[in-house]
Amino acid sequence: MSTPQVPPPLAAGRLSQAEYAHNFADAHPPLTPVQALLEAERCYYCHDAPCTTACPTGIDIPTFIARIAQHNLRGAARTILEENVLGGMCARVCPTEVLCEQACVRCTQEDKPVEIGLLQRHATDAYFAKPGSPLFTRAPASGKRVAVVGAGPAGLSCAHRLALLGHAVTLFDDKPKLGGLNEYGLAAYKTVDGFAQKEIDWLLSIGGIEVRPKHSLGRDMHLDALTRDYDAVFLGLGLAGVNTLGIAEPVDAAARAAVDFIAELRQAATPAEVVVGRRVVVIGGGMTAVDAAVQSRLLGAEDVTMVYRRGPEAMSASEFEQQWAQTHGVRIKHWGAPQQMLIADGRVLGVRFARTALHDGRLVETEERFDVDADMVLTAIGQCFEAQPLGVSLALKGGRIATDAEGQSSHPKIWAGGDCRHGGRDLTVEAVEHGKVAAIAIDRSLRA
Repeated sequence: MSTPQVPPPLAAGRLSQAEYAHNFADAHPPLTPVQALLEAERCYYCHDAPCTTACPTGIDIPTFIARIAQHNLRGAARTILEENVLGGMCARVCPTEVLCEQACVRCTQEDKPVEIGLLQRHATDAYFAKPGSPLFTRAPASGKRVAVVGAGPAGLSCAHRLALLGHAVTLFDDKPKLGGLNEYGLAAYKTVDGFAQKEIDWLLSIGGIEVRPKHSLGRDMHLDALTRDYDAVFLGLGLAGVNTLGIAEPVDAAARAAVDFIAELRQAATPAEVVVGRRVVVIGGGMTAVDAAVQSRLLGAEDVTMVYRRGPEAMSASEFEQQWAQTHGVRIKHWGAPQQMLIADGRVLGVRFARTALHDGRLVETEERFDVDADMVLTAIGQCFEAQPLGVSLALKGGRIATDAEGQSSHPKIWAGGDCRHGGRDLTVEAVEHGKVAAIAIDRSLRA
């Protein structure tokens, strides 16, 4: 095996400002009014529509599309937001190609579904541009107080629904900004112009939600105290732990978790501030790996390779996302498990992989090895739930909080939803549904 040459140092500002502006513009521009009307007319407005059944939040898709066709964009937005309060963000990031659009009956006739995601964005963008009078009004105060810990999609959804039902909500989050993965974990080109915070500002305008950022569970407040001081608690903690490769990894900018790289880019004043290598290896096969790989290319990396331990059919990134990576110049190599970081004089030179294969249905490492040159390595092999901050005993399943179908945990005053809850698919739209369903269950419990 050849020894890679020592690469030049990592650098920021590899491109011109014009190139950054082009690369990080809206990845999927919105429909024009004429395009939206033409697309809305393609809908069959099915009874018992399979697209609605396929939507984790149960949005009445034929109704909102019909309202677009009737030029009633406010009514369309209301239909969306009353079921999915983060419908604007979900329109941008939800994998509609494997959810509602895959279920569209147009697929069987034309092999091209109605563009439901883009129509949803068209309606919600029009509403947020000119919101006018409030869509929703709070119920009379119930006198009950609920703590929501974690201001990601699940926590935001739960807080809004609880406030709408008349409860006083205190929303805690350990980050300075609310939004969770919507703010810190999505590719910058998926949500431009600060949309995540604009949507949150609107969500909080319902009233009745006190926000406490920079409050970490287990440090600034404790679950036993919250259950004592509040009538109910909802946990939308996400997955704070990052899985490691199981090999020696340097701790510096040249070898880091992909989620940290993505968060840095999202919070940077300009992409020109973010350091990237010339040759980048991303280890993993999910949406985070794709976001990290594509953005490395957009930042000016000359060569980007994703390496995944199984075949393409096993990747958690959708086929659309895989194609998105490849059309942006990302090379995807399958059947490789990391064995060793190649380092000289403290500098990353590449990664050595073992060729993997399936043997009697089990993934095994063969004797074959291959190297991929790199001056920067990003790991995206999943995240895990950290139970230590809970401080109280909650039943876990598969390393996450065990709940019933409505999100109630083994503790009678604690509900949970989103990625920290066992059994989910780690989708923003599903986290929103978890928060909504839990809020309705909490409301019922508090009024019993």
